[in-house]
Amino acid sequence: MHRPPTAETEVAGELAALRPGLVARYEAELPGARAAVLTRLWRAFAFEPLPWVTGREDAGDALVVRLADGRRLSGPAADPYRTDAYVDVVRLDGSPYRDPARLTADLAVPHGAGFAGELGHSVASMALSRAGQPESGGQEWPETDWGWERRVVDGHPFHPNCRSRPGFSVAEQFAYGPEHGPRVELVLVPVPAAGCLVSGSWPEGLRAADRLLVPVHPWQAAHVLKRRAEDGERLAAHPLMSLRTLAVPGGPHVKTALSARLTSSVRDISVGSVAASDALSAFGEALAARCDGLLHVTRALGAVTAHSPDLAAVLRESPGAYAGPGERVVPVAALATTRPARSPEWLAAFARLALAVGLRALELGVALEAHGQNLLVVLAPDGEPRRLVYRDLADIRVSPARLAGHGIPVPELPPRVLTDDVGALRRKLFGSLVAGALAGTAGSTARLRTALVDAVRELPHSEDAMALREEPVPVKALTLMRMSPGSGGDLWAELPNPLR
Repeated sequence: MHRPPTAETEVAGELAALRPGLVARYEAELPGARAAVLTRLWRAFAFEPLPWVTGREDAGDALVVRLADGRRLSGPAADPYRTDAYVDVVRLDGSPYRDPARLTADLAVPHGAGFAGELGHSVASMALSRAGQPESGGQEWPETDWGWERRVVDGHPFHPNCRSRPGFSVAEQFAYGPEHGPRVELVLVPVPAAGCLVSGSWPEGLRAADRLLVPVHPWQAAHVLKRRAEDGERLAAHPLMSLRTLAVPGGPHVKTALSARLTSSVRDISVGSVAASDALSAFGEALAARCDGLLHVTRALGAVTAHSPDLAAVLRESPGAYAGPGERVVPVAALATTRPARSPEWLAAFARLALAVGLRALELGVALEAHGQNLLVVLAPDGEPRRLVYRDLADIRVSPARLAGHGIPVPELPPRVLTDDVGALRRKLFGSLVAGALAGTAGSTARLRTALVDAVRELPHSEDAMALREEPVPVKALTLMRMSPGSGGDLWAELPNPLR
């Protein structure tokens, strides 16, 4: 029987035409990529409130998940904070599955077919990303910010769609994927200034007479704006781990609109986020000033939109601006690739710093979305964590009541970021910082517990700190969100508290 092509075979075919010497290496990476994505999917089956899961049974070193139709899934006991690919097979009523896409398709649950396709792309893109790495490995301490970010080869440590890039050909993944280390030529699209909304100041170097030059990702220019490749001026930059944000050598970071679904979201830039950019930036600076010198927030240098989420850009200062002599600024997502982060003592010191800053900001009224992409750490020359840098304030949550309690004026911010709901504030911080940045760096429940036990001893005796010590850890239900297309917004799960 003829079987339809899969994402794995499609990528193999494109790779054979483009770079035939990598085909064997790509195929060798596929089993590991399947296990990596299956491990992330098994975490969702074990902990997310999926409507077609009716129960879960621990059986020593195994877990059994009961489905609404009477079938059973069985696999290893699930560690919600483990990041290595420890799940290589899951059984559905006794039948073994090693391919997360085929497993999800055969579950035949609502919206499962589309999600299965995304998982297939995630596996194929991860295998491609791994195959494209230099065999000699990278430097221990890269010299550039994009050098650090290209080390995050596998993408999100807990999302099954960690490397899903539907709509990107193999050639485009090599051309634009940060893990491949390309130089990208951003297209400078001229737009009449009178038809643009600008927040902050737009630099003279990106102006031409009565027009503003808007940096556009070349994928966006070709697939969404339908511009020919040879049209327009160019700005050379290097992609960062979000793919749509790029670093200009010696200059700013450029956040571009990218109307493609990567992991969970379509990456455009709303008109509202451009309008709020300058106010959020000033607010971030004021917040950092109240965090005892332990936090920096990168400034937005300017933002522009042609009143369209498909044609907009934000310029931000590089986090490297906050490095002193001999210091390095490292995105938290890349810490797991370094030797210092493998030390329990180093991990405890980092946890103390991150929790002190996160809880201080929360006390003041700001819940940071401090996951491994937004949060960076300033390392001393000997590798010790000194300070934090936070970038991209678009998804923070701000409590007007808490600000007022500290005598801080409430700025004019988008209504969607304002809330006095304590649960919403804690979910935003704890879900990103504990279940994201710290867990992704620790790599297992045991290592995370060791780091947190030491760190919480120094925390203030506040209600927020008590919730961190005592309550389950909130986390975005990433698989449920992908399989609930009409829900809108974030959906949440609860993970066991590693301190209990």
